[in-house]
Amino acid sequence: MATLEFFFDCSSPWTYLAFSRIEAVAARTGATIEWRPILVGGIFNEVNQTVYETRANPHPVKGRYYVKDLRDWAKFCGIEIGQPPVFPVRAVDAMRAAIVADEEGKLPAFAWATFRAYWGELKDISQPDVLAEICRNVGLDWDVVSKRIKDDDIKAKLRANTEEVIARGGFGSPTMFVNKTDMYFGNDRLPLVEAALSHG
Repeated sequence: MATLEFFFDCSSPWTYLAFSRIEAVAARTGATIEWRPILVGGIFNEVNQTVYETRANPHPVKGRYYVKDLRDWAKFCGIEIGQPPVFPVRAVDAMRAAIVADEEGKLPAFAWATFRAYWGELKDISQPDVLAEICRNVGLDWDVVSKRIKDDDIKAKLRANTEEVIARGGFGSPTMFVNKTDMYFGNDRLPLVEAALSHG
């Protein structure tokens, strides 16, 4: 059976697009998904610093197309992607909480709710009250989660996932690996991921 590692950060709109379709891809190909929460900011700091420069000084023509492209993809995927007032957002607590959710067998539901809260409802997912509401909505105990995200093992796991994807050649979110060695980056590569999984 093929495996698909999905390294992701909920603060990325392109990752939301890929996430919205990845479970269906796995279902069609019989693949197992390994969810790997990361901090995309940690990747950018290490291997992709030009992202910050581009954000600070966007090219006007490319910038207009970027907005259209994102809207087109969101429509295609059947999800809402707006412009959160807080961007980029400090996603460290949300992504640590995703690791806790994974331990509880609730990661997909938690990630769905986090993506939707940030990109659809334009809420600040760095805020404890927003994360508490997300946890409530997916059947996680925020009292437990809020303590766990301060634990060293959870912090270390998020850091290790982020360092691992960099070490394996990743430079952003989503980064996907088919059967451990075959890397794909970005929402628009999903058809290639599906083909690789099908021939796995």
